[in-house]
Amino acid sequence: MTAARQRHLPRHREPEMERDFTRSPALGYEAPDESGLVRCLAHGFPSPLVRWHFHEEYELHLITETSGKAFVGDWIGPFQPGHLVLCGPKLPHNWISLDAPEGGAAGRDRVIQFRHEPIERAAVEIPELREVMHLLDRARNGIEFFGMSERARLHWDHIKASRGVRRFGVFCDFMADLSQCTDYRLLSSVQMQGVEGDAEVDQINGIVNRITANLAEPIAMSDVAAELGMSESKFSRFFRRSTGNSFTDFVNRVRINSACHLLMQTDHYVTDICYQVGFNNVANFNRRFLEIKGMTPSEFRRQADHRFGGSTVPLNALAPPSLQAPTPTSTGVAR
Repeated sequence: MTAARQRHLPRHREPEMERDFTRSPALGYEAPDESGLVRCLAHGFPSPLVRWHFHEEYELHLITETSGKAFVGDWIGPFQPGHLVLCGPKLPHNWISLDAPEGGAAGRDRVIQFRHEPIERAAVEIPELREVMHLLDRARNGIEFFGMSERARLHWDHIKASRGVRRFGVFCDFMADLSQCTDYRLLSSVQMQGVEGDAEVDQINGIVNRITANLAEPIAMSDVAAELGMSESKFSRFFRRSTGNSFTDFVNRVRINSACHLLMQTDHYVTDICYQVGFNNVANFNRRFLEIKGMTPSEFRRQADHRFGGSTVPLNALAPPSLQAPTPTSTGVAR
């Protein structure tokens, strides 16, 4: 096989799917009879739980010790004690400490996991829960909250110490605080903001789908505006109100986001990726990537490889042999 062909093979770095049978109390999980909708988890670093992974539940993650690199979707950034992030379902994540003491950091992580469907169903009949749905919608990109670390630790302690309806009550109190927090940032890729009416939602979704499905093709704002029967100035205002970005910035962010996935999951050359995602010269691609991600594409790829550090024991190895998951296939995806 030629070297050029080898460069385009998958990197085999897909996130691991976390399964219920691996959630052993020996790792810090609550026993099934201790939790309902809301599950508490505490663990340290290093730990077999520290790995590049995802799961069906939301995860609210508080770091209480050490500092290092956080990986949430395609976002890479620093963390330190007090770092609080809400990850949506199936959003890959990992936290790698770079200054852990020799004996490790036994109490580094305080985690709450919960499922979407029960809250969504309840919000139909309970209006008070609807404000939480806006928070959960943002969480699909990962949300980092600021100025919440002390309250988050107290909330976690109260939830951990509670059972039954009282636990659900203190959990709702925590969600209310997060819903009302205005000091936050979204971490992974572009986040759609609210728009008025189903017709506008459909229009925006159509534009976004067109951009993401044809990354390598040029797309002019004037053409899209004309197709929607709008002047360029009206379309510009409409698009910024709907997405929080100008049309050009949005297209650049979507393209850079796609480039991040290619950098993490393939061995394609940076130059090749530049053209694959729709940039017409490498210098502009590198400049836009640096503006949006705070690092060059090559540095992003190097740092992304650190996502897989920190775990010394395969999580699957701690499950009973009859329940251990199959070895990942040659595609790199655990089945």
